[in-house]
Amino acid sequence: MNRELKPELGWLDDPEVFRVGMLPAHSDHEFFDSETSCREGRKTLYQSLNGEWSFFWSKNAAMRPEGFYREDYDASAFGAIQVPGHMELAGYDRIHYINTMYPWEGHKYRRPAYSLEGLGSQPGQFSQAEYNPVGSYRLVFDLEEALRGKRVCISFEGVEQAMYVWLNGEFVGYGEDSFTPSDFDLTPYIRETGNLLAVEVHKRSTAAYLEDQDFFRFSGIFRNVVLYAKPEIHVEDMWAKPVLQEDGESGSFSLELKLSADGEPGACVEGYQVSVLLKDAQGEALWEAAPSAAGHMGIGPVELPNVRVWNHKDPYLYRLEIRLLGGDGSLKEMVVYPVGFRRIALDQGVMKLNGKRLIINGVNRHEWNARTGRVITQEDMEKDMACFRENHINSVRTCHYPNQIPWYGMCDRQGIYMMAETNLESHGSWQKMGNVEPSWNVPGSIPQWKEAVLDRMRTNFETFKNHVSILFWSLGNESFAGGNIQAMQEYLKGKDDGRLVHYEGVCRNRAYEPVISHMESQMYAPPWEVKKYLDEIGKKPFVLCEYMHDMGNSLGGMKSYMDLLDQYEKYQGGFIWDFIDQALYVKDPVTGEEALRYGGDFDDRPSDYEFSGNGIVFANREPKPAMQEVRYYYGLYE
Repeated sequence: MNRELKPELGWLDDPEVFRVGMLPAHSDHEFFDSETSCREGRKTLYQSLNGEWSFFWSKNAAMRPEGFYREDYDASAFGAIQVPGHMELAGYDRIHYINTMYPWEGHKYRRPAYSLEGLGSQPGQFSQAEYNPVGSYRLVFDLEEALRGKRVCISFEGVEQAMYVWLNGEFVGYGEDSFTPSDFDLTPYIRETGNLLAVEVHKRSTAAYLEDQDFFRFSGIFRNVVLYAKPEIHVEDMWAKPVLQEDGESGSFSLELKLSADGEPGACVEGYQVSVLLKDAQGEALWEAAPSAAGHMGIGPVELPNVRVWNHKDPYLYRLEIRLLGGDGSLKEMVVYPVGFRRIALDQGVMKLNGKRLIINGVNRHEWNARTGRVITQEDMEKDMACFRENHINSVRTCHYPNQIPWYGMCDRQGIYMMAETNLESHGSWQKMGNVEPSWNVPGSIPQWKEAVLDRMRTNFETFKNHVSILFWSLGNESFAGGNIQAMQEYLKGKDDGRLVHYEGVCRNRAYEPVISHMESQMYAPPWEVKKYLDEIGKKPFVLCEYMHDMGNSLGGMKSYMDLLDQYEKYQGGFIWDFIDQALYVKDPVTGEEALRYGGDFDDRPSDYEFSGNGIVFANREPKPAMQEVRYYYGLYE
């Protein structure tokens, strides 16, 4: 790590700077230091930094406490904030909901850097803005005993929107992808006790143009912050590749590993052994291998007859066990990961899962809690999953960003088909007041924006590539179409992981139809337009990535869509918009009682008002009457 690296405020304005000092994205596997801790689920090599942090809010960068990361800094004026949490819901800054426009529209004229001919880099657009709030976070912590003497890293699982990180006065790095993990190596700077972690979070950067989702515009450290310690030899990344063959019965299995040993990934791991064991759900071993360790290694493939197939009704998971052993056979690290065998493929223009036509009974799901916003709990996720199963919902689209890591494992275990969406939406850059006008669309084909969106796709893929529930990668949402989104598709094509790729925006720019998306995806097309496409064009299977917009007393026309499933094999269902209302509990000033409030209720302008309330469940997770339609019709095609 380069100790000479100096943070620059101008990174906020530069679309070509989006990760500095950050570790490469890697699989979301957990690791353990002993058989016992693995069996008992005790994550002894991890240390949570969630809790109360010291905090100072500033209206803009010029007003922030610049030296707050120094160990000798007087932070007596700082207050407190809970991590994870949103600044706005902690009483700092204003609550703001908006759908398609950028939140500064009507207040400030802005155009993305390089988006118009001759426009240039737009220095100072965010770094010198009069309004661009900054949260300065400080936490003093001691390393837990089990992490001492090891390589220690930190993972920020979600920070909106741009963050600078220091440890013990030393600059560590920078990142601005709000919804994927940002990991940094703290080893050069960390000590056993009295560590000062400082994080400076800026509400907006050039990433704001890529994160124009239909939601409340929050900021802050809103997901877990976790330290993890790597043993002397460590699985940096794993890619399990269970493949169901075309016969629908036999399978093959292979594994790719990246290992490190007291140094950089790929460093010498001579003298260590790797033990790989694949078991069925009853614990019976199906295959094992014991190769010598290498920095990068491929194991297999091995042929497996008569595998049990994973699907919605029978989400059968095998158990992969990886052990890293010393020269004397002692265990250094253990990884356990559930894997499943399933096959998603196009067959004469029809998407088939395990050889059978796939029908998507889906919902779009924002992460939401009526008290804490996008800071959701395990209990929230369990309630959502129970609601899915009770109402015959078999699919979910992670609109429009990667979700919390545990959700993916829950979908694996519960047999929920997933469309895993990249954190990308630039709606306001091409659709203005309902009109398609892409003169300054980003990312488009603008060279300076290419690497940022590729990195978002890469991180989404690398983090979640082992989850059997993911049938589709989605390149993002409502960002028009151009060469940069085509490059995202080409990245996934190069990975050749057997999944299909989704992107709706090509219906807005048909020039990219041959090279983006394996399916025709549209939003809110009425049934007769679906029929028209399938009758007259029908090149690709048709999916409604959003339909049945459930706002007010909606969902009454659901039958007209469900009837299409019997009329057209290439029509394969869709994802209801959406699962849960975005509304917040506030105390009513008249009655003194709690009430749910929507967009526009917080003096937020511009706002799309009650448009934030279009779920099939209320924000408190109580089902709406519309759920009866969902349960009935989805039950017919489960």
